[in-house]
Amino acid sequence: MISKIEAVIKKVLGKEVKFSVTASEKPEFGHYSTNAAFFVKGDPQKLADEIRQQAKNFFEKVEAKGKFINFWISKNALLEELNKVIKTPKFKIKNLKLKINIEFISANPTGPLTMANGRGGFLGDVLANVLERVGHKVTREYYINDAGNQIKLLGESVLAALGKAEPKDTHYQGNYIKELAGRLNKELRIKNYGAEEVGRLAAAELLKEIKKSLKNVNIDFDIWFSEYQNLHKKGELKKVLETLEKNGLVSKREGAKWLAGHVLVKSDGQPTYFLADLAYHYDKFIKRKFDCVIDIWGADHHGYIDRLKTGVKALGVNPDKLKIIITQLVRLVENGKEVRMSKRAGEFVTLDELVKEVGKDATRFFFLMHAPETHMDFDLALAKEKSQKNPVYYVQYAFVRCGAILRKAKLKRIKNYAMPAGRQELRIKNLESESELNLMRELVKLPDVVLQTAEDCQVSRVARYASELARAFHNFYEKERVIVEEKELTEARLALVSATQHILGEVLSILGINQPAKM
Repeated sequence: MISKIEAVIKKVLGKEVKFSVTASEKPEFGHYSTNAAFFVKGDPQKLADEIRQQAKNFFEKVEAKGKFINFWISKNALLEELNKVIKTPKFKIKNLKLKINIEFISANPTGPLTMANGRGGFLGDVLANVLERVGHKVTREYYINDAGNQIKLLGESVLAALGKAEPKDTHYQGNYIKELAGRLNKELRIKNYGAEEVGRLAAAELLKEIKKSLKNVNIDFDIWFSEYQNLHKKGELKKVLETLEKNGLVSKREGAKWLAGHVLVKSDGQPTYFLADLAYHYDKFIKRKFDCVIDIWGADHHGYIDRLKTGVKALGVNPDKLKIIITQLVRLVENGKEVRMSKRAGEFVTLDELVKEVGKDATRFFFLMHAPETHMDFDLALAKEKSQKNPVYYVQYAFVRCGAILRKAKLKRIKNYAMPAGRQELRIKNLESESELNLMRELVKLPDVVLQTAEDCQVSRVARYASELARAFHNFYEKERVIVEEKELTEARLALVSATQHILGEVLSILGINQPAKM
């Protein structure tokens, strides 16, 4: 719908102007609004009238309110768009199919996945779903940080738990280290491994647990990229360093090698994480030829964004092709108090524990409701509640209610209401109440929601849309009886219910949320 309004405005303006069209949040501002009048001279109402004249059948009313122009969509246009949305399984962007790599979670294999890892995990998973819906080719990737000091420290922690090394405050601690040490103890008694070798064995075991946890929440990866195997052992860091040196981009100072003020190789000859990151992105952009790379990082990596973009540019890649999304911190709130988390101290809530407590759907939806740049409190009590106060329950109940209505109609031998077959708009055209029209207006927003999310990666928009659509349906259900004595009216409302079930199912599928038959 938004693209159609934009097309009409562009035709009236007759020139390229950067304006936006958004769905209105309040009914007095119409169904959609634009800021186009801010960018052209003259009376905004005159522009509104010209837009209305350009598409009389599409708009019911066009009105200027200050510099904003508000649009009311005609019922015929609404019905036509609804039928189109129902019949469209995907929302493809013409002539813009990209090869996209999304790297997310990538937690160090030094402990189990925590609740905090779920935030980036569900975000990456749903973003991949959205990008695939618009026609992009997406690769989901997990970067295994199995090289560096944290692996040696993990090995020392295991050895200390076995009494084979001096315990230190800096060691990873907690029951998971003791359990891990117990599993590895038999082999460690036979062979005299050093801390780094023990760390690799331990990391491999923990990675198995990470994969099980991700399978439990229905997150799949196409590639598990090992830093140690794919970069260090193959000499990729050295190759990238030589490329940068050959291009005259590396300087030497205080015995270290630098790129644009950032250390690549320390004075002791050890490569930094920055060089490893460059080698990894060289692999993605240059060797595997991705058009776009999306990295989803935790809040502690915010300071690395400019550094990596600078490094990517030095490799000859347009830094705009690299998009980095930072997820802010999560607090688990239980009985009004925060449950603190610290992987190293062993005081944390695992993702598995959270899922076991509140369920997969609630865990996923609660994370997805919040934009990644905002801090969030995960309300444990609300997530466990089986009522319409719980956002995911509220959405799923709307889907279940649709199914129950349609099953009841079938028992009463009312046929030909199923969507998307036939020309349902001819049936639905008899619907006139505000709750019915409101529901239709929400239903036609699906393509806009998907396309906008594919553009700006704001996945929380999809979760909000699910809630808004569910609210519109519940309001319709409470105000209108679906199955009535008048056959034509019954069939029209059943067609609307069927359309709602279909589109709610699409949204739940994108979000990775279960579509229950009963609750």
